[in-house]
Amino acid sequence: MKKDRIRDSIIVALKEMPIVQVACKKIGVGRSTYYRWRAEDKKFAKEVDTAILEGEAFITDMSESGLISLIHDRNFQALQLWLRHHHPKYSNKIELTGHLNVKEEPLTPEQEELVEKALGLAGLIETKQNQPNHEKDTSKSTGENKS
Repeated sequence: MKKDRIRDSIIVALKEMPIVQVACKKIGVGRSTYYRWRAEDKKFAKEVDTAILEGEAFITDMSESGLISLIHDRNFQALQLWLRHHHPKYSNKIELTGHLNVKEEPLTPEQEELVEKALGLAGLIETKQNQPNHEKDTSKSTGENKS
């Protein structure tokens, strides 16, 4: 079927250049058609995602190869880029200095209650709200009136 051949061509194109617009233009398919096919066919969508990942890996390999060629040519920017990203001695560094002045203030009763409730909901402590009720109200089951 012609549609299947076109889809296969899109997948091949995305492996070479992982940009949807470029692949669609190369094959002669509109982007809207591509996205409609992708939405309608989960298998096609998965194949396209895989092709894009392979294409990105291919472009990364080409870029690294080009960078290494520039390093061999003693290109200062290429040397600097490689060292900055592959050697800790040359990486970008940020140094922070400062002093912390922290006052220890007791929690208000509302804050304590809120913290206790949060810890209880997280299951980290037992609170009054999440403790099992050991005393059962027998008035409902026996029909007795407690008053």
